[in-house]
Amino acid sequence: MRKKSDTDILESSDLDNLDNIDDPGELFSLLFRVMKKLRSLDGCIWDREQTHESIKKNLLEEAYEAVESIENNNYSGLKEELGDILLQVVFHSQIALENSEFDIGQVLKYILKKLIRRHPHVFGGKVVSSSSEVLSNWEDIKKEERKINLKKNNSMFVDIPRIMPSLHYAFEIQNRASRLGFDWENAADVFGKIKEELVEINVELNKAESQNISDEIGDILFSVVNLSRHLKIDCEQCLKDTCKKFIKRFDYMERYAEENGLDFKKLPLAEKDKLWEIAKEAEKL
Repeated sequence: MRKKSDTDILESSDLDNLDNIDDPGELFSLLFRVMKKLRSLDGCIWDREQTHESIKKNLLEEAYEAVESIENNNYSGLKEELGDILLQVVFHSQIALENSEFDIGQVLKYILKKLIRRHPHVFGGKVVSSSSEVLSNWEDIKKEERKINLKKNNSMFVDIPRIMPSLHYAFEIQNRASRLGFDWENAADVFGKIKEELVEINVELNKAESQNISDEIGDILFSVVNLSRHLKIDCEQCLKDTCKKFIKRFDYMERYAEENGLDFKKLPLAEKDKLWEIAKEAEKL
């Protein structure tokens, strides 16, 4: 019988018996012990060399792959990708433990306390009547947390990762502002703002001042994100779908040109536009 003090020791019998373990807690413990073994002197050279910095991109990549699995309704793939994300959490936690920064127990305690603290309508006596009220309360709680933690900027936007795709970054900024009542009343008002921004960029195009043009393009994009948010449409997904559609049509144009003995690159733009229309029509078949 293994002693409690020996729970961090990995034995060959643990791995041999893996398929017979169903308890999530036991499996999580085994995962952490496997990672500890990989980072040990008799483990894997590559794993041992890694740092927070060297593997930070892996965490982002695994998250994107999980999202792609969801978009493709590939839930078998999602199961694998979520495991890869969990591995990154354990990997960083093991590195942190070795550096005396924190351990996996503190990670788990932190998120548990946060969930309990930010859901007083579930774990406390607060009463709410809608999801919007939940989100509004969430922002109030986060504001109080920022006041307590003096090391943090008190801005409600401070913890939005700037590495996020810019459309989602803009969406999250607008969403948080909306929770405090700073928002357009309806989509029609936002559309009016887009038309206003288009007029302004036209003025700047005539002036040919690149910085002002850049600012106006940013304003247009920000307003388009606002419109999609009011219409409850995922602007990031909209752009991805359009990119996929463009690739599909462009690939069709190149194939069509090749099959008809045409050098696509040398075709005049007017002829390429005709091929574009042919590609669009082909989608309807």
